[in-house]
Amino acid sequence: MTKAKQTTGPKPGQKAGSNSMWGGRFASGPAAIMAEINASIGFDKRLFAQDIAGSKAHAAMLAAQGIISKADAVAISKGLDTVKAEIAAGDFSFSTALEDIHMNVESRLKEVIGEPAGRLHTARSRNDQVATDMRLYVRDVVDALDAALTDLMRALAEKADAHHATIMPGFTHLQVAQPITFGHHCLAYVEMLSRDRGRLRDARARLNESPLGAAALAGTPYPIDRKATAKALGFAGPMRNSLDAVSARDYVLEVLAACAICSVTLSRMAEEIVLWTTAQFRFVKLSDKFTTGSSIMPQKRNPDAAELVRAKPGRILGAFMALAVVMKGLPLAYSKDMQEDKEPAFDAFDAVALAVAAMAGMVRDMEPNAEAMRAAAMTGYSTATDLADWLVRSLRMPFREAHHVTGRIVALAEKKAVRLDELSLADLQSVESRISREVFKVLSVEASVASRTSFGGTAPRNVKKAAVEWLKQLKDR
Repeated sequence: MTKAKQTTGPKPGQKAGSNSMWGGRFASGPAAIMAEINASIGFDKRLFAQDIAGSKAHAAMLAAQGIISKADAVAISKGLDTVKAEIAAGDFSFSTALEDIHMNVESRLKEVIGEPAGRLHTARSRNDQVATDMRLYVRDVVDALDAALTDLMRALAEKADAHHATIMPGFTHLQVAQPITFGHHCLAYVEMLSRDRGRLRDARARLNESPLGAAALAGTPYPIDRKATAKALGFAGPMRNSLDAVSARDYVLEVLAACAICSVTLSRMAEEIVLWTTAQFRFVKLSDKFTTGSSIMPQKRNPDAAELVRAKPGRILGAFMALAVVMKGLPLAYSKDMQEDKEPAFDAFDAVALAVAAMAGMVRDMEPNAEAMRAAAMTGYSTATDLADWLVRSLRMPFREAHHVTGRIVALAEKKAVRLDELSLADLQSVESRISREVFKVLSVEASVASRTSFGGTAPRNVKKAAVEWLKQLKDR
């Protein structure tokens, strides 16, 4: 983030034991422990870019409405640019005594431009200011996650395209069920991630309203133009109720919920990578870029990146729960409790962003072991359903009867310790006399996947078509 310094004492020119931002109501400053629990600058300093953007839009609007002079607005805008550059460069000293990012920026602005800085806070409150900052920040988070998820989906679609005909076992209950293709498996996650991305986009549309101008809770008597500030900040429009504008945090909850669901998708992918890289599976290999070694066992190659992604849902869902508990009993409008919305949310947003990036890296890095996957697909009598379907199609047998006959054939193969396609015709006819040699055409794993041509099925031509369609959709998005 920024290398900016943080201090605990008063700013230059500020009397120790007093707090200038509270005006004349308080004769002395807070107790040390009060200052510690009250200050948020330690974490809300990451909102500096959003805070300054909101202040510039507000100042420009005040000047356009004749509430402050154009000269003051120009000075404020230039001064805010200076402050932003200082923070970005790590040359800014944050003060705990000034509590939050808003007062730290305003205090420094006064040092830079003098008296005009005092006019910036006209017709607004820290209540609508922080609500605006947080909406801008969460919107930026969603946009960044949207781009990252698109990149991950593209990586999976590329893998699917390259391996549209690579056979692997499909599982239910983690038992070999039916043959599928590796590309089909990759595209399943593309579909899941597209819904995760869709939830974030839906949340963005709902949060994209501006609280600025709601002031403390009741609006303001100044002739402000809230539509102008909303437009300047890229919002769809101003929020329609000033109480709601300063007290709503449901948009943070909604994005956290979407992130939590997304993290579950990522965790499921990560678990499969952990399984697939084991000596027991050997389905894929990760390079040194995404594995670690052991301090005692020189042979180990541990999929630590996948394991860490697998662990992320706990802290992300925890952030959602933490904020839900904070908000559940708060009366309208603003309460200081809402300061607790930031740390868990920031942590969760960072965690999901890191997990998405790590997963995209692993997907591009992993090399499928086609031979091992095909061998696994041939175990567990995975073409038993194909045999049952052949009995239905060729012998006009009711499916339930075909299921029963196939079960008896599987039991015979199991007794002989052979695959279904290794049984002799006589073996098959000992269970069902009408079975012909034609049945062997459906018992290979290649024949099985090729036959699954229904929409959404695993047939290689289906997978190839779907992968190409996804890559076209994801291009430059």
